[in-house]
Amino acid sequence: MESKRDFLNELVQTNQLNVDEDVFRKAIRGKDMAFIKRSGIEKIQFTNDIRVHYEVIVMQPDYVVIKAIATKADMVVESFGEATPENTNQKPPYYSAMAEKRALARVVLKFCGAYKHGVYSEDEADDFKQPAPRSTFSDGIQGPDTQKKVA
Repeated sequence: MESKRDFLNELVQTNQLNVDEDVFRKAIRGKDMAFIKRSGIEKIQFTNDIRVHYEVIVMQPDYVVIKAIATKADMVVESFGEATPENTNQKPPYYSAMAEKRALARVVLKFCGAYKHGVYSEDEADDFKQPAPRSTFSDGIQGPDTQKKVA
């Protein structure tokens, strides 16, 4: 069986992921873990032509469960995404959106075999979020007036 490092290298190369924007490592309870950001999940889905549709299982004001059914060729993968006040720190809360993001991330990662290597999506739990660094997004981006930055 290939190592986590080999798996991640292949995943990044095959799906044209940007290691500075789409993946990161974070220690959780003393264990170094690898995570795929939302942008990486979308790239993997697109590159592999993974088709996803959703079913609402539960839709209550403070509890949402969405089932994602993903297909690729003749393979089918199903998983669930859930969101509650206890597992979502959004302000204001967008439970249906978070449940959908979690369900999508889980089926995409199941398709590519990430879980067997201990690779997760940052959307799966608020603890998994990458700490927000100082934004450098606008550094070097200039508008029509080259004296002023866009953002």
